[in-house]
Amino acid sequence: MPTCLESVNEPDKRCLGDRRSFASASIHIHAILAAAFALAFIVLSSREFGQDYRVGVLYWSMSIPGQVAMRRGLETEVDRINEAAVSAGARRLRLIPMVAGDGEAGIENQVRQMRTLIADKVDALIVQPTDNAALAEPLREANKAGIPVVAYDQYISGGKLAAYRSSDNYQAGYLDGEYIAWLFPSVKELRLIIVEYPHVSSTVERVDGFLDAFAGLGRRYRILKSYQAVEPVSGAGAAQGILHDFPKRGSVDAVFTVNDGGGLAVVAGLAAAGRRDIMVATVDGDPASVSNIATGRLTVIDSAQFCGPLGAEAMRAADAILRDKKTPYYALVPVFPITAETLQTYPGWAGPLPKAFTKPWPSVEPRWEGELRVVKP
Repeated sequence: MPTCLESVNEPDKRCLGDRRSFASASIHIHAILAAAFALAFIVLSSREFGQDYRVGVLYWSMSIPGQVAMRRGLETEVDRINEAAVSAGARRLRLIPMVAGDGEAGIENQVRQMRTLIADKVDALIVQPTDNAALAEPLREANKAGIPVVAYDQYISGGKLAAYRSSDNYQAGYLDGEYIAWLFPSVKELRLIIVEYPHVSSTVERVDGFLDAFAGLGRRYRILKSYQAVEPVSGAGAAQGILHDFPKRGSVDAVFTVNDGGGLAVVAGLAAAGRRDIMVATVDGDPASVSNIATGRLTVIDSAQFCGPLGAEAMRAADAILRDKKTPYYALVPVFPITAETLQTYPGWAGPLPKAFTKPWPSVEPRWEGELRVVKP
């Protein structure tokens, strides 16, 4: 094969041809590299600066009014965040919402929904768990995929959360317990019925707080029976169970229901049977329950969640995590004790949080404080 041979004084024509070929190939290589770099920059730019963050949101139920209010607060907050992002030229948030539904079917639905969003490679997940244990494995899968998960209202026992926001559920139960204790003579052993739901942390914490209040005040009590309910159908069933098991008037002093979702149906069933001898303490702050307090219809205290602010707090935590900003890992939104004495001070689910006040009943903590409490930074 001929080779390029030239001296300084006499160029070889074959060498000129080789140099032209090399120059042409070099131009093509540089063009390809430049195009590849431009394409990579476009992809990176769209990923970092142009596209919305995709946030999967797993709601529990739309049949429990308090949870509907939490969703409203969350979605109002994302509108505010996006408005600020547009003004600042930053990435917006796009929600991908899914609703699990009630009961065992809802728990199974949420497991599937969470895995679907993980497979879809969303940028973050916000979850209102239907069950503390059932989502443990999907949470570990999200951890493995590098997707941050913010839980609100309930905890997930397993895996690692990026942040957790909840109402102060222990406080809710405690407020109910100390108020009920105040309404009865100090020497009386209180006969109690608990309407609970042991599948999620929030309702377990409320029962713990309720019973601890009696212990903290040195009050004797006896639990006559427990029933399970957190939504209207099971609440109506609990009411029928109470009427069947305790038909004699004066046989029950108070019923504690862990939320208004089931508690309102309990009150309706007892009221329809004329059981005005029973006092009811509950949690959530549903407007219908507030009306029951105002009209003296069995319910004497409802430790109300600030549902809108709770949903907004969860959304703010997820936004901060996505933008690499500092946010507390675990923080609690206070609950408000709605009673005949405090009714006029309560602003409703949407907030804002009222100013601090002194409780009109004996308490281990006489002052109610309306501030977010950081449990773990």
